[in-house]
Amino acid sequence: MGELAPYLLVLAVVFGINLIPAFGPPTWAALVWFRLHQGLAVPALVLLGALAAATGRYVLGWATSLVRHRVSAKQRANLEDAHKVLQGSKGKARATFALFVLSPVPSAQLFEAAGLVGARLLPLTIAFGCGRIVSYSIYVGTASATENSDFGRIVKDNLTSPIGVGIQVLLVLGLFALTKVSWRRFLTR
Repeated sequence: MGELAPYLLVLAVVFGINLIPAFGPPTWAALVWFRLHQGLAVPALVLLGALAAATGRYVLGWATSLVRHRVSAKQRANLEDAHKVLQGSKGKARATFALFVLSPVPSAQLFEAAGLVGARLLPLTIAFGCGRIVSYSIYVGTASATENSDFGRIVKDNLTSPIGVGIQVLLVLGLFALTKVSWRRFLTR
């Protein structure tokens, strides 16, 4: 059990980080910390990190979907129309899928939006997990090569960056706007 304990801790920490709806630390930073301070194997760290992140985001999207039934009838209708707009064709569905694989924006709000509009979360979660395997491999692999860098400063800069905070605020406002926009007008086009 002693050798598995750090990996179980990785699962718990990464899962918890990915339940945070906004302003959470980046998962890659936690994985890099475990690599540099615990010396965990890169392949296991990447795979467990991607699995825990995807599971956490799935739960976040599912929990957000429960809120969907607590909004007003008008907002619920807007969300149903938004789902139709975003999934209205194979091209739009593929674009949504690609966004979850390659998204440069924080993923919490993507999963919250998916939960709000009633999207099928499992395919999006699988896409997200596959994308995270690639990105975490890059982050953790690079960190292994630059072990002597000031990692704490890098994480702090990432969390307190005005651009990063601004993007988070805009995405939270975007979630609010998702329920307020009259999506029906986009269906008629």
